[in-house]
Amino acid sequence: MAEEKTHEHSEHHKKHETVKFEISKVRIWQGLAVILALVVVFMWFNSNGSSNGAAVGQPSLGQNPSQAPQIPTKQNIDLDDDPVLGDPNAPVTIVSFEDFQCPFCGRAFQQTFPLLKKDYIDTGKVKYVYRDFPLSFHPEAQPAAEAAECADEQGKFWEFHEGVFSNQATMGRDLYLSLAGELGLDAAKFTQCIDSGKYRQEVQNDFAYGSQVGVSGTPTFFINGIQLVGAQPYQAFQQVIEAELANQ
Repeated sequence: MAEEKTHEHSEHHKKHETVKFEISKVRIWQGLAVILALVVVFMWFNSNGSSNGAAVGQPSLGQNPSQAPQIPTKQNIDLDDDPVLGDPNAPVTIVSFEDFQCPFCGRAFQQTFPLLKKDYIDTGKVKYVYRDFPLSFHPEAQPAAEAAECADEQGKFWEFHEGVFSNQATMGRDLYLSLAGELGLDAAKFTQCIDSGKYRQEVQNDFAYGSQVGVSGTPTFFINGIQLVGAQPYQAFQQVIEAELANQ
């Protein structure tokens, strides 16, 4: 009888140990599942949370040295009748899609545009075309673009362009009228132009075309049709421009 009790106790102990072991295995798998989920979430945020210096995120020119060099895709970008700065026969054309109220466009204007102008536009190597891409969450983007078109009507687009980007913090009708006065524009003609919405559709046509060729954020540039997105450093432009000049 004692042997039977001992045997039963032994069997009960073994069952208890087996249950503990099974519970431990379940907890281990649960722990591994939680860790894996955390790793996936971490990788997702890292892959999607980086900033390209554009008002709306979009992949920029690849700069990962571990990746094999890729031949950039070129598009045939229509210049329309938009303002052109530089020699019309320059071998390299930069078409920019910008928003006057976009802070990244302002950064590009302050940091990169002057160097491009000095090294490439003023030397006849590049012509620079400005096209409008007013983003809906920038309330002054559309009015500023229309006002710039009105200034272009009087031959002062680039001066007006500089004036707006240099005063992004005070954008509005008062600024546009003030700039018109400083630039010696016909005030009555300029005022009538902006009040009538004469260039509203022209600006919207630029936006529609930009969307058609893959623009989703500002600034977006096409260098001889090669897309470059965001307020990229001067060296990024230089790399593409020099490669295009070498291929002439």
